[in-house]
Amino acid sequence: MKHIIFDFDGTLADSTAVFASVWNTIAKKHEFKEVQLEDIDALKKLSIAERSKLFNFPLHKLPTILPQFYRLYQQSLQDVHLFHGMEDVIKELDKKGYTIAIISSNSKDNILAFLQTNGIDHVSEVLCSSRIFGKDKVIKKYLKQANLKTSDVLYIGDEQRDIVACKKVGIPIIWVGWGYDAIEIVQSAEPEYKVFTPAEILTIMEDL
Repeated sequence: MKHIIFDFDGTLADSTAVFASVWNTIAKKHEFKEVQLEDIDALKKLSIAERSKLFNFPLHKLPTILPQFYRLYQQSLQDVHLFHGMEDVIKELDKKGYTIAIISSNSKDNILAFLQTNGIDHVSEVLCSSRIFGKDKVIKKYLKQANLKTSDVLYIGDEQRDIVACKKVGIPIIWVGWGYDAIEIVQSAEPEYKVFTPAEILTIMEDL
């Protein structure tokens, strides 16, 4: 196993405050319910469908809303920060010879700008899905273009949909406990590995 794919928001990037701010801007415009930062921990224990219902947001509107969302996100990119410890993880994996990629439903421009701002030059590929439930197709694309077998790759992400996508493709996943989905949400999806600190990622990689 020599290829590591990272999710972006909630795994590498702490974008919670920016997500909330951007959502509230869109919510005001479209008359959806706004989010309060003090509600975030409770929201992590809800599924995407439950969150959608809570905020009066029809999921079928996602293709229309997402481009607006990530344009506004870009304007606040300076307020998105790397999770403490993740830079060390990336550097150590690179040092050990792993090829590192990012697959996200955020925009490629946002991710590349973030990497440049934070001086992260160990990422070989950034691939993005325009649909939040389309990651399995992007993972398959990455495997094909890099001529990889499923056994060559491991994914690191924070959401149930990441786990579901990996199960569809047949690659293992490390779920991280500091992201957008609480363990109560992801447990039933049965990720191969669960970590609660970045350092635990390196411990798992040493054992593989």
